[in-house]
Amino acid sequence: MKLRSVIVDDSSLQRIAVAKLINDHPNLLLVAEYSNALEARKGIESNEIDLIFLDIEMPIINGFDLLESMSSRPQVVLITGKADYALKAFDYDVTDYLHKPLSSARFNISVKRAVGKYEQLNKVNENEEHIVVKSNLKNRKVFLDDIKWIEALGDYIKLVTDDANIVILSTMKSFKQKLPEDKFLRIHKSYIINLDKIEKYTSKNVEVSGKQIPLSRNKKTELMEALNTPS
Repeated sequence: MKLRSVIVDDSSLQRIAVAKLINDHPNLLLVAEYSNALEARKGIESNEIDLIFLDIEMPIINGFDLLESMSSRPQVVLITGKADYALKAFDYDVTDYLHKPLSSARFNISVKRAVGKYEQLNKVNENEEHIVVKSNLKNRKVFLDDIKWIEALGDYIKLVTDDANIVILSTMKSFKQKLPEDKFLRIHKSYIINLDKIEKYTSKNVEVSGKQIPLSRNKKTELMEALNTPS
């Protein structure tokens, strides 16, 4: 297993040093290097990244500013030449905090922590049914139990979960084929619902998480059969 990693540092010499450590480590794969936070944010959002090696002291936008600007973050190992950032660093739930100059031994400890955290986070859900979708040029794992409903949006569809709305390029027909028939039902030309998420329904609507979703007239019987309810 290799953690897909990026370096964010305005110093070319420091990037070279960190890149060598990454390339020499069997559990890391260097995906990209960035000299500033603006390029880094754009690149990280466009790729599936597991770990960021992030310099704190950068001009204009520093490492903390970059973390603040990201809606979701991979694991982060902060790198700094100053010791007085340590307390603030862990407010961001970073995996580790490294001081310059970096040593191979201390770097390897950080990687071991990152690998352990990655395995722990993924082990929790390893047996859960999931699908992989592409959204915003990134592959994302979506657990079926997290999906509340799927909604048609022209040439796209929207997966609505508790945590996010994920928009992907697909038709409803082709996406429905990826879903287990005993858990999901297309109740309208524009909606597929997770049967386990239904709170109540009428002859015209199904309620999921407080939202009224239209029920096609010819789908009512199919819905009742799926829910094992009498007509």
